[in-house]
Amino acid sequence: MKEMGRVIFSTVLVCFLQSYSAASAPCALKDFGEDNFACVCNSTYCDTLDPITPPSPGVYKLYTSSIDGQRLDQTFGNLSSKPSSKVVLKLNSNVTYQEILGFGGAFTDAAAINILNLTSPTQDNLLKSYFSPQGIEYNLGRIPMASCDFSTRLYSYDDVPGDLNLTKFSLTTEDLKLKIPIIQAAQRLCKRNITLFGSPWSAPAWMKTNNKMTGRGSLIGQPGGKYYKAWASYFVKFLQEYKKHGVDIWGLTGQNEPSDGNIFDFKFQAMGWSPETQRDFIAMDLGPALEQSGFGHVKIMIMDDTRLFLPLWAEEVFKNTDAAKFVSGIAVHWYQDFIVPSNALTSTHEKFPDKFILATEACLGSMPWDGRHVQLGSWFRGETYAHDIIEDLNNWVTGWTDWNIALNMEGGPNWVKNFVDSPIIVNAEKDEFYKQPMFYALGHFSKFLVPGSQRIEIQGSISDKEIFMVAFKRPDSLLVFILLNKSELSGTVSLTSTGREFMNLYYPAHSLQTVLLRT
Repeated sequence: MKEMGRVIFSTVLVCFLQSYSAASAPCALKDFGEDNFACVCNSTYCDTLDPITPPSPGVYKLYTSSIDGQRLDQTFGNLSSKPSSKVVLKLNSNVTYQEILGFGGAFTDAAAINILNLTSPTQDNLLKSYFSPQGIEYNLGRIPMASCDFSTRLYSYDDVPGDLNLTKFSLTTEDLKLKIPIIQAAQRLCKRNITLFGSPWSAPAWMKTNNKMTGRGSLIGQPGGKYYKAWASYFVKFLQEYKKHGVDIWGLTGQNEPSDGNIFDFKFQAMGWSPETQRDFIAMDLGPALEQSGFGHVKIMIMDDTRLFLPLWAEEVFKNTDAAKFVSGIAVHWYQDFIVPSNALTSTHEKFPDKFILATEACLGSMPWDGRHVQLGSWFRGETYAHDIIEDLNNWVTGWTDWNIALNMEGGPNWVKNFVDSPIIVNAEKDEFYKQPMFYALGHFSKFLVPGSQRIEIQGSISDKEIFMVAFKRPDSLLVFILLNKSELSGTVSLTSTGREFMNLYYPAHSLQTVLLRT
């Protein structure tokens, strides 16, 4: 009877371990129809996650999100001495690739407006969801330098014509009352350092050939000239002013989507560059200005546009050794990924292995075929995020930055009504917000792939073309395996890093899973 009791107890314990969720608070799931679910948060309740701790020896941790409403649900299981699946994958940490910089989103005017439209307790729950150890632990943040389309008005930091010495340069209400307070609140919540980078949409209108912040226009003159020198000083003053408020900027992109400013009658803030003019501006103006002002440590990133321009943009910039010495990385947006193969990233890395590649903007809901700008609870949009992140990571990208961290029910505010979707949608009237599948898709990466995590080789494959996967070794030696199943079918796979112990994984239809294993 004692032996029978032990068997029953062991069976119950295994079932408990495999089904027990360690989340501090579960998702308050709201059904928006057609398998679209979002988690509702307000002033008194919001789902949370436990901080990451290593699994016990012989045990794995599994986090699952699915079309059926699972949202980073945590379970445990015991490793086995034998694989149970015909498909066996080995995580080989002896073969390594790029290191992770991080994951995050943008501190736009619109995001700050929406967050501050909530009551203080609800604001706190939103920022905790992104930045705290009880959330998905973002550690990257993009800051628009002055206005962008997700502002409520056109403005720069110096709208006084002819002020080439920038004596009238000053931060605006949008910085002082919106962006900086939200950044500071995020920094207080985050246990990881938040890596911040700035991106300009346009120089002041008076510096430009078309005398407008919108439309087709570029800086007046040529690199090395007085307008280019003034524009380089504008970057320096932005760094200085943010530093006065305790906000240190890690990096800068030379220009948000430089191709936009070459389009006739472009509808929101833009400024046109070619690879050649950006190269010469960095070599002659921006790089020296940063060095001379004590900001030589700030990382300069080129392009900040779609991978359609790779590797040609990088080739043109880096042929100039003066420009190359100032540039640390290449910034890329996702908007034409559906027509440009991901090997453009790998070929760029192979040509310039000493320059990192960072994904700096992505969003859904902006294209005519996207349907509604905001699709509450859309699992398809969460899958799209996860697929792109895995594809990028498997092609040498070091991190992934979403666009607005919070938008309203319309997908704004946006002064030109260029509304889009966001991982968090704010319903200010009800003092609540909705954490969408896109939020949890990002969390499957940001929560687990801490800075310094290194991509490793996966030996073996899954024949299903709707399965996508990537693996990493963290600085604490934990292994992270992430699998996206976009198929209507479920399946199984066995994972090992030693060849002696196996994690036998079942993956449901339309699911995203993150596994934590000891080496």
